[in-house]
Amino acid sequence: MRKAVYAGSFDPITNGHLWMIKGGTRLFDRLVVAIGVNPDKKYTFSLDERIEMLKHTTRDISNVKVDSSENKYLVNYAESIGAEYILRGIRSAKDYEYERDMRNVNGDLIPGITTVFLIPPREFSEISSSFVKGLIGPEGWEEIIKRYVPESVYKILLEKYGR
Repeated sequence: MRKAVYAGSFDPITNGHLWMIKGGTRLFDRLVVAIGVNPDKKYTFSLDERIEMLKHTTRDISNVKVDSSENKYLVNYAESIGAEYILRGIRSAKDYEYERDMRNVNGDLIPGITTVFLIPPREFSEISSSFVKGLIGPEGWEEIIKRYVPESVYKILLEKYGR
């Protein structure tokens, strides 16, 4: 069984994340979507809220499991759950440089875990959780972000930021 982990902050989950998850489920028998917790980072949504958003968004995808990881390198987390692969997305040359370096460090730490890269299509290449949150506020933000997040997340953002 090919098992992979796809990690991120998912604060909130975007359509780009969902594209990666769906792509990962076609490549692997089991995909663990792990929310990384960085104690130095300020999150908009609590860990429980992010877990619920991910579970709701992926509820119809049978080979996805949602989990979280705190204070562990991703490669160590992957090993601890028996994953042989780490799934990462590359949206830009900057992402490539960073992800290549991380892949090399991960290979030094645990050589048996392979990193697999996916490049999302153009409509998702600029989308990140930070980008989406940065669009919230000015007049008309509701219609702008609607195209960047799953419907259930869109409703949560409307509730959180008022409409």
